[in-house]
Amino acid sequence: QTTTELAQDVLGGPGVADMKGGILVMLEALKAFEHHPDAHKVGYNVLLSPDEEIGSPGSGPILTQLGQQAHIGLTYEPSMADGSLAGARKGSGNFALTIHGRAAHAGREHHLGRNAIVAMAKFATALDELNGKREGVTFNFAKLDGGGAVNIVPDIAVGRFNVRMLMDEDMVWIDTQIRRLVDEINQADGLSAELSGGFTRPPKPMAPANALVFDWVKRAGGALGQDIRWVMSGGVCEGNNLWASGCPNVDTLGVIGGEIHSDREYVNLPSLSERARLSALILMKIASGEFDAKQAKNMAITQE
Repeated sequence: QTTTELAQDVLGGPGVADMKGGILVMLEALKAFEHHPDAHKVGYNVLLSPDEEIGSPGSGPILTQLGQQAHIGLTYEPSMADGSLAGARKGSGNFALTIHGRAAHAGREHHLGRNAIVAMAKFATALDELNGKREGVTFNFAKLDGGGAVNIVPDIAVGRFNVRMLMDEDMVWIDTQIRRLVDEINQADGLSAELSGGFTRPPKPMAPANALVFDWVKRAGGALGQDIRWVMSGGVCEGNNLWASGCPNVDTLGVIGGEIHSDREYVNLPSLSERARLSALILMKIASGEFDAKQAKNMAITQE
């Protein structure tokens, strides 16, 4: 992999923002923090997970364990392109639906067939029509596989879709709606449907404990001349998992960059040192007691 200088102080390349730049920020912040006289007062674990983009199926249990043990979490997803951090985040779920029908000759015995792809298309349409029915909840039918030769009624189809939600209680409504649609397929003649998958990351609200940690970041940024602000994000990350485990956290302490997940991804190079200084100062203030990590943890536990 190679990088390209796109402009002065702007570097392009795969993962430079999400999140090789974030890993470098974390490393340099920890190296600086270890020179602080109170560094011995703060213990930390570092987790580099390779499966975050697919829902953390392997690292999820480790995140839960570390989140339960830790007082606070700092994660290094890139900030928004304008430098804003993500505050509250939606939750997410990934599902797959498999529909079995009945194969038949498309010409001679079409009437005997039960078309699994048509059934999936009806499900996808019904799923899409749920958008707008509940505030902040979205359904995205993303992929359909199935069928074969055009002279055969297809007897299998697999559809994959993602859901997003604002609040924990939204997950109950989403589950009810999906299962209602699946039940309708199973009641049809010659068709059967099986749902798999589930909710991978619960919502992360700007709860008081998270707001407290964010306030620390803002105060530390102010001391360094950095204007720290946050915006609501529909995206999800491992900050969602940490919050679900009872660990208050800020999850976009990485570099400033943009166009992530594309061949146009870039990082603003000055943000490497800026964000490293920010994290180092946060750690130093925790070590000195100015930022009370135990207070944040207790607030999170009380809210639960």
